[in-house]
Amino acid sequence: MQSKPRIAFVIDALPSLGGGEKVLFTALEAYPNAEIFTLVYNRDVFLRTPLADRKVHTSLINSLPLAHTQHRKYLPFMPFAVERFDLHAFDHIICFSYAVAHGVKNPGGARHLSYTYTPMRYAWTDLNLDGTRKHKNLLLEEYLRAFRAWDRKAASRVHQFAAISQAVSQRIADAYQRDAAVIYPPVEVERFKPSSQREAYYITVTRLVPHKRVDVIVEAFSKLNLPLLVIGEGPELPCLKRMASPNIKFLGYVSDEQVAELLGKARGFVCAAEEDFGIAVVEAQAAGCPVLAYGRGGARETVQDGVTGIFFDEQSAESLTDAVRQFEKLHSRFAAADLVRHARKFGKDRFIEEFKTFVRIQENA
Repeated sequence: MQSKPRIAFVIDALPSLGGGEKVLFTALEAYPNAEIFTLVYNRDVFLRTPLADRKVHTSLINSLPLAHTQHRKYLPFMPFAVERFDLHAFDHIICFSYAVAHGVKNPGGARHLSYTYTPMRYAWTDLNLDGTRKHKNLLLEEYLRAFRAWDRKAASRVHQFAAISQAVSQRIADAYQRDAAVIYPPVEVERFKPSSQREAYYITVTRLVPHKRVDVIVEAFSKLNLPLLVIGEGPELPCLKRMASPNIKFLGYVSDEQVAELLGKARGFVCAAEEDFGIAVVEAQAAGCPVLAYGRGGARETVQDGVTGIFFDEQSAESLTDAVRQFEKLHSRFAAADLVRHARKFGKDRFIEEFKTFVRIQENA
């Protein structure tokens, strides 16, 4: 009797709980016997998740100081560390990559697929580690030049790419000269329900890291003096608190149930990042909450301008402030039923079917 094929799931890092981790959980529903490899695993964060009782294989970086809270500082060591994973016994390697995961070596000749959140943004765009787009220093640029050379070589090890959005598919084409099918990430839209009575506060749900540009949101709402709830944790929290006015409340970690309730009542959801896809943006719409989004990246594929939200053109407090003032005049025109209907296109069952098809096609290739 032929044994089941062994599948390795490789993800860059698991330091905190966010959209990328939710994709991994859903992929594990499709392939529950997959083994998980990651550079960094902050086990305490995942005690109430599908990873709680699983063995997670980690790299040497996991034992280094501050790896669980500041793993990005170890970026120069990540290509070496990911290449050290021993995957020779696996029949299929499926990477969930936003930096180096797709660079694993494949000594056993397994079919190697990459479900790509983005080619590493700091290497392939003008975005800096602090979230700004100012000129990079010469030392960093020299390192990133070397990283790009490694990254192109790593991409050549992948048999087939899939991307989380059309925007990311284009980035893969630009960086690696490779085609990538688009499989939108899973969103648990059924967890959300609009409240019959919306309240006056705005909300954002995100990791508090530089490229999410929560600083833009905080600066704008400090000027507007409108109520804002910030849900999420991350290294930017102390700085954001210092710049915030009293109308802005930082709630930190909030349970899924509480998030659903707060989204269902909020006047508007705010996103200032150039999202690769933006699961929280879709969750807001599933809760009947209109979105004010920076008009680049994945938001252009998940938000219908004037129907489920509005866009602002620049990652600046001034641009967002203008959009909020416009929205304050229009918010009653957005119909919760339209938002919910649109969000359901991104449901979890659809992802599982498309993801399994992607993997199955390559198994039979």
